[in-house]
Amino acid sequence: MADGRDFPRPDWVSWVAQDSSGAWWGYSTEPLRNDSGWYENEVGDCVRLGHSAPFGWESSLQPVSRPGQSSQKASPSTFR
Repeated sequence: MADGRDFPRPDWVSWVAQDSSGAWWGYSTEPLRNDSGWYENEVGDCVRLGHSAPFGWESSLQPVSRPGQSSQKASPSTFR
């Protein structure tokens, strides 16, 4: 299974998540879940990163570190 953190991404991406079709998306702010994926709630940006077989997309949301930041225990407040 692919991990969304494995795809190349812009520096501004702080979160990655897979939708029900298998597409991986990058978000600048923590997204919210809907029936088939995730959305940025009109307060951030998103970009499609890649695709893999969908597997457990509902729990796929993962924080990622920005350049120069540790990925240890990343949280929304880490990126403010």
